Amino acid sequence: MLDPDVVRRADRAALPEGVPTVASGARAVAEETAGFAPRSRFAEPTLVNGAVGIVVAPRGRLPLALTLTVEDERITAYEVIADPGRLIRLELALLDEVRPHVASAHG
Repeated sequence: MLDPDVVRRADRAALPEGVPTVASGARAVAEETAGFAPRSRFAEPTLVNGAVGIVVAPRGRLPLALTLTVEDERITAYEVIADPGRLIRLELALLDEVRPHVASAHG
């Protein structure tokens, strides 16, 4: 899923101390992302400012959102937004809210 040259940018608030705000390369980004595995159970695909993204919202609180850039079916860049001032300005919509309703063949 990650492009070999993927770039991850993140707000300082999203990262542990000492982790750079920019990382590049699929291996580096994947290894770093593994450290966020405990939060992944709260991740949901969502529209973020009208584009497919991800929100993490344990117990209904939004500590971070991700915007994704996808080219040729690979993630070429993503940004982790965790600054409260930036989070409050995001337009979020559940994907189910924008999917057209498809009637069942049975009724």
